[in-house]
Amino acid sequence: MIVYQQHVSVSVPHIIKQIRVKLLNRHLKSSTKVRNISVSAVARKKMTDNEIRKSSFVKEEEISRGKWLSLNQITYTDPTGKERTWEAVSRTTTQTGSDAVCVIAILKRMLKYDCLVLVKQYRPPLKGYTLEFPAGLIDPCETAATCGLRELKEETGYIGTLKHESPVTCLDPGIGGTTCHLITAEIDGDIDSNIHPKNKLEESGESITRILLHCFNSVSEFIEVLCIPTDELLNKLNDFTKQGVVVNTMVYSYAIAMEQSKKTKNKSL
Repeated sequence: MIVYQQHVSVSVPHIIKQIRVKLLNRHLKSSTKVRNISVSAVARKKMTDNEIRKSSFVKEEEISRGKWLSLNQITYTDPTGKERTWEAVSRTTTQTGSDAVCVIAILKRMLKYDCLVLVKQYRPPLKGYTLEFPAGLIDPCETAATCGLRELKEETGYIGTLKHESPVTCLDPGIGGTTCHLITAEIDGDIDSNIHPKNKLEESGESITRILLHCFNSVSEFIEVLCIPTDELLNKLNDFTKQGVVVNTMVYSYAIAMEQSKKTKNKSL
């Protein structure tokens, strides 16, 4: 076997050109990495700045005051540092801590559907009647749980047992700074005191509430206490809205949650 070797002559300028190309490619790769690192650093810096820059309270000035409420102007800074103002309503009766309590009370009786206890009353700001949870303002040196059970007794006549207490929550934060605890309570409808409950409203000092268990056509002097079966709560609330009653957002949200939980439970069966 004869092997032929071919000699190829390569010019010096050609070799120099190849070296330059390789050096240029290396430079481009390294500069791209540096540029990417720089962009990431800038993005991180911007993110950090946005996290640091938060809206903050500056001052609050009273514009007008009534017996129960005051209108205030709040000055604050937005995340860009710009100073802005906001009008808000505050309670003149506010104590330290939370302002009010709302009670989600379930009435339980032997061989009967569980019922949600609600109150229907006239609300002047809405120029009409509303359907709400029993609720009230927390007195000085009173806990939210104690207040909730007291308000339940005063407004509905029922004696309940505390089941759960929420942390402080807000009510319509775009209008005012009123805060609230949600209390869940269970009512044993088979004990004597809860079979014929009598409320104790502060202004009247006598029982003025008529208990409605499965009918919805009786009207008391100031407040109606409605005990609505939980399995048909959403439908009953919709019926009330057709009659012109405004359902409280928390009550309607509760009804939606119950309806969704029923659908989820049915799907799992």
